[in-house]
Amino acid sequence: MTTTSSTNETTDGYGDPYAATGSDDTEGARVYNASGGDWDDLVEEAAALHDERIVVNMGPQHPSTHGVLRLILELDGETVTETRAGIGYLHTGIEKNMEFRTWTQGVTFCTRMDYLTPMFQETAYCLAIEKLLGITDQVPERASIIRVLMMELTRISSHFVAMGTGGMELGATTVMTVGFRERERILKVIELITGLRMNNAYIRPGGVAQDLPNGVVSEIRDMVEGVRGGLHEFELLLTENPVLRGRTVDVGYLDLTGCMALGITGPVLRSTGLPHDLRKAEPYCGYETYDFDVITRDSCDAYGRLRIRIDEIHESLKIIEQTIPRLEATAGQPVMVQDKKIAWPAQLAVMSDGQGNSLDHIREIMGESMESLIHHFKLVTEGFRVPPGQAYAAVESAKGELGCHLVSDGGTRPYRAHFRDPSFNNLQATAAMCEGGQIADVIVAVASIDPVMGGVDR
Repeated sequence: MTTTSSTNETTDGYGDPYAATGSDDTEGARVYNASGGDWDDLVEEAAALHDERIVVNMGPQHPSTHGVLRLILELDGETVTETRAGIGYLHTGIEKNMEFRTWTQGVTFCTRMDYLTPMFQETAYCLAIEKLLGITDQVPERASIIRVLMMELTRISSHFVAMGTGGMELGATTVMTVGFRERERILKVIELITGLRMNNAYIRPGGVAQDLPNGVVSEIRDMVEGVRGGLHEFELLLTENPVLRGRTVDVGYLDLTGCMALGITGPVLRSTGLPHDLRKAEPYCGYETYDFDVITRDSCDAYGRLRIRIDEIHESLKIIEQTIPRLEATAGQPVMVQDKKIAWPAQLAVMSDGQGNSLDHIREIMGESMESLIHHFKLVTEGFRVPPGQAYAAVESAKGELGCHLVSDGGTRPYRAHFRDPSFNNLQATAAMCEGGQIADVIVAVASIDPVMGGVDR
């Protein structure tokens, strides 16, 4: 990559097409022009060495790259000698856009990063805001229980997609249909609670957007029973299948040393035998009060990661079952902090369709209290102020450690919001997993990482 610069003039025949030469607003401005890239470097190197090497672009529109991921593979026959991951094709500017929205509006951005794990992003972001506000201990117990419920539902949904798409890429289309069938059970409950299947913006600073609708607990019980049956079918299809074992055992190998060097977390790390899980190591939302096991394997390969995801679904179902009596015991309790300078109205599930603001709230702000109307208008349009400082909060996402680092300058919107998305870090392992293996094993290795490019590029 070569970079040249100029001061208000063209360089190598290129200039700034938006700058008028000699104009006052561009006087002294520097224009940067970039050229070249990894593809050109590879071609020039091969030509200089007179090597007959095959360099293949796998993606960014390849069906097995889990989104718009570009893998640059250098091949010697069927053997992969070098692997490079090219990212940035799904860049959305979410982190930058969050600087121009209020703290609450930021939830609608971060939920769209890894579109398969929205609840984890929302929770990490809100936990960081609550740290800055100093209201972590004021979040109602019922809101924390609902957050745990939503995160574990999301973990199951994400794992089913990871295993279903991974199976399809190996030619096992039945695995895909079974996986998505079971995911639909999860999404039905999520939609019943939040009104949306994905991009929910349900978890808010100080609590959650609304309480659970009537009858949802019985739906959760039915869902748990149905998913357990479907998961058993999933295990019969996969775990002892000789074809699947032949494609996944000792494939995508990455040991503990490699994981520690690259900052890998989640199922990839736990497949090396290390029981690292933030729900146990640094509990949040009351996870320390739930009974569940951290699932590990010691195979360090794609097969071990598959078995971990299956077993983690069993553990998530156990946690969901433990939330049910807690939800019943806290029925009627608030789901948002009591500080009205922070809390958006959370009494929403009251209309005939289960959505809409509380009628009492509408009556007060529209007909009884001018002060309430003004406060509601300022809270929604301007937002609340967060004291200056910075905070980091992390949760155990389905793919690994998901962290949110927020910086506040005392205003009504973030000065900076940055996320540690596990897919971004875990994708660094692609070269270590693939080099020296067969080109067909690249598909298996990437599927075992389970990257989602929305979270990688942000």
